[in-house]
Amino acid sequence: MFKKLLVLLVLSTSSFLAAQTSAEEALKTIETPEQIKSYLESKKSKKNKLITFNEEKHKTILAKDLFKLSVGGTKVNEREFEKTFYKVINKSKKTYYRAACIYLNGEKNSIHEIEEMRAKIIAQFNNGLPFDLLAKRYSKDENSNKGGDIGWLLKEDVSTELESQLIDNKNSLNSIFNVDVPSENAYYVVLKTHEPKDISEIEVLKIVEAKE
Repeated sequence: MFKKLLVLLVLSTSSFLAAQTSAEEALKTIETPEQIKSYLESKKSKKNKLITFNEEKHKTILAKDLFKLSVGGTKVNEREFEKTFYKVINKSKKTYYRAACIYLNGEKNSIHEIEEMRAKIIAQFNNGLPFDLLAKRYSKDENSNKGGDIGWLLKEDVSTELESQLIDNKNSLNSIFNVDVPSENAYYVVLKTHEPKDISEIEVLKIVEAKE
């Protein structure tokens, strides 16, 4: 009887250890996009994913720890019922741009009304009213409650018209200017709040494995 219990204990322990190391072993061999895609498809779990961390946007303890790792480096977080494995797949730097915008809707206002409104906004700004206050007062989009701040964006995230004014450095820091996007009936007053910034990013493979 004792021998049977001992055998069962050994088998259970072996299975437990195998389960605990399967994800860790997989991470050692996963490197290419094809391998990542194949692994994620085979596991069929929403918890397993490839995540991009941005050093400017992600300030958690986990993100800071992951940024300290080199490519291929791993980290394990353990909870009562599961282990979460992280592997840094790639590191890069991308140039981001940032501004604050007041959006005016060309479908609800005539061009003449928009021009008058923009002249009024710029005059109030030049007379000392903060741009964020003006955005909350005049802007017609969801960024108004953020003072018009559009956050850090990549070149491909902004319209061609805004790109020519903001990204091509035609305007200096803290300058205020107008941007028209007639194809979208969108008209803006823009404040250039930041110079372009190179921000580090990492791609991290996350694998969650249940404890048995």
